[in-house]
Amino acid sequence: MKRGFSFSVTVVVSAIVFIYFCTVFVFIDRWFGLMTSPGIMNAIAFTGVAFMCVLNYAYAILADPGRVPSSFMPDIEDPEVPIHEIKRKGGDLRFCQKCSCFKPPRAHHCRVCKRCILRMDHHCNWINNCVGHANYKVFFVFVVYAVIACIYSLILLVGSLMNDSQNDKQHSADTFRVAYVISGLLLVPLSVALSVLLGWHIYLILQNKTTIEYHEGVRAMWLAEKGGTVYKHPYDLGAYENLTTVLGPSIFCWICPFSRHIVILPHRCRHLAKKTITVVTTTDNRQG
Repeated sequence: MKRGFSFSVTVVVSAIVFIYFCTVFVFIDRWFGLMTSPGIMNAIAFTGVAFMCVLNYAYAILADPGRVPSSFMPDIEDPEVPIHEIKRKGGDLRFCQKCSCFKPPRAHHCRVCKRCILRMDHHCNWINNCVGHANYKVFFVFVVYAVIACIYSLILLVGSLMNDSQNDKQHSADTFRVAYVISGLLLVPLSVALSVLLGWHIYLILQNKTTIEYHEGVRAMWLAEKGGTVYKHPYDLGAYENLTTVLGPSIFCWICPFSRHIVILPHRCRHLAKKTITVVTTTDNRQG
């Protein structure tokens, strides 16, 4: 699938542009005035957040989510790779019939992108791309900035309306009624939806799970309880380690739209098991 603009991406970009111009040239201008110190400071701060939001969004769209190397071949005798995933039925090593290659751990085939994706989380129509190994961090950081931008803009919208009412400028406010109404209809549901999405991915990161692995883990937990055992997610390294595998080892790079680190290093999994075979309940095709 060709990455880039689609109808969904066009809708998101249009919403970002509309909210930005309403926030700066309507809400900030009418509350503080763009030529005042508070107005300039708020305009610069919101522009910075909006810029980082757009930068991460563009990177999430254009970045390859992670290709399975054509030379990949699982080696169950390699002590450096203690975890291998096998099919639920048959017990064979996972092999993609469509790509004609073995699947590394945590990789899944996306029927939209028509190829296997490393550490696939889901296919996101809003970025017209899969969220996987190479772009999960920038997707997450984009959501963080988007939540900050929406809440910031919503505060400025409410403050601008209250300032108009206190200064008895109702007639002037009527001129911008459409901008206030449309912005409110966009910002309120976006703030709620993106906050929920952010909370969900914070939970996944702290558990070192993908969305796919969460749903597979629900079934695995049920099967473990049924068999009288306790299920533990095999890639859980502890909250801080899980966080650094996604956002990077340096806290100063967490908010930057770059992801140069490796998601899971074999030596970091040694304490989990010695040549463990992890049975996963996975299907061949995935789509978010």
